[in-house]
Amino acid sequence: MVAVNPQQGGWPAVDPGNDDQPPQRPDDVDTGFWLWVLALPMMITGQLVDLLVNDRTPRLPGPVVAFSVVFVLMIAAVVLTFLILMRHGYRWARTVLTGGGVAAVVYAATNLFGVERPPAAAVTFAVTAIIGVVAIVGGAYLLHRKDANGYFTR
Repeated sequence: MVAVNPQQGGWPAVDPGNDDQPPQRPDDVDTGFWLWVLALPMMITGQLVDLLVNDRTPRLPGPVVAFSVVFVLMIAAVVLTFLILMRHGYRWARTVLTGGGVAAVVYAATNLFGVERPPAAAVTFAVTAIIGVVAIVGGAYLLHRKDANGYFTR
């Protein structure tokens, strides 16, 4: 039976003199992960406010609105899964998150200035979109710095 050291992320305990040390996750990866975790509920809140408090929402059938809400929550679950995989060192998850982050930033920026909303919904969408976009850009930047890149290319 192999002894597992929880302080090393679940990796088997190894001798200090052995060169087979588990890779240590850089602080940039942890900080980038938590920035993405901050961005996720912000972007979800903005999307749900935009979906539910809109001029066209009363004209939409109930199943369409329900399907849209479920779709947003499913996308959030997929993003959270990719975040966890990225934190464990999967480079492809970082790539998918970066691409999705670019799309989310473009979407939020175009909807921030291009859609008419009631005042309360506009303020809520603006605050959540701005915080979410800043967190996504900061997280993506940190995940592509030298130490983080070394962690993903090990």
